[in-house]
Amino acid sequence: MARPRRIVLVRHGESEGNADDSVYERKPDHALSLTDRGWRQAEDTGGRLRTLFGHERVSVYVSPYRRTHQTLHAFRLDSRLVRVREEPRLREQDWGNWQERDAVRLQKAYRDAYGHFFYRFPQGESGADVYDRVGAFLESLHRSFESPEHPPNVLLVTHGLTMRLFCMRWFHWTVPEFESLSNPDNGETRMLLLGEDGRYTLDRPFERWCTPEWYGVTG
Repeated sequence: MARPRRIVLVRHGESEGNADDSVYERKPDHALSLTDRGWRQAEDTGGRLRTLFGHERVSVYVSPYRRTHQTLHAFRLDSRLVRVREEPRLREQDWGNWQERDAVRLQKAYRDAYGHFFYRFPQGESGADVYDRVGAFLESLHRSFESPEHPPNVLLVTHGLTMRLFCMRWFHWTVPEFESLSNPDNGETRMLLLGEDGRYTLDRPFERWCTPEWYGVTG
C-alpha cells in the first residue's frame, strides 16, 4: 500500500454566492463563479501549493461545481504531474434548488438552533447526509492507496462544510466536536500529514466558535 505523505483539502475561492446571497434566486448553486477576489485567493493558494508539491506527482479530486473547477484552474499546477478526477461526492451540501434569500436566512436560523449536523434543508441535505457520502468517498480513496504507484500527494478541491466532515470522518470526531468548529475561509487549506508512526495528523486545527456540548461517554 502506497499511502500519500500529504492529503491537502482546499476550500474554493470566494464565489458570487459568498459575496451576495441574493444570487441564489437567479442562478443555481453549482453554476456560481468565483469573484475577482476569489480568483486572487485561488491564485495565492496555488502558488503555495506549487511550492509545497515541487516536482512530486499529485492525485486531484475536484467537486463538480463551477467555482471549484475555477479554483483548481487558478492553481496552475503542472499538468504533467497531476491526475484530475471530478468527484461528485465532494460537492457542497445541497440546500434545495432555487433559493429565496429570506427563506434561506430563516432556514439557517433554524439550522443554528437545531444543529448543523442533523438539520436537513427542505428538498436538500443535512450535514449527516454529506457525512455519509464523504464516508463513501473515503472508502474509494483508501482503495486507491493499494496501488504501489499512487502519488505521494492527494489534493481535494471542495467546500468548507465538506472539509470539516471529511476530517470528522477521518479522525472519528464526535458530532458535538464537529458542531463546535467553523468553516475555513475561502482559499484556505488543511493538510493531513503522514507521520513516522503511520498515523495522519492535521497540520492546524479548525477555529472553534463554541465549547462542545457532550452527550455522554464519547466526550
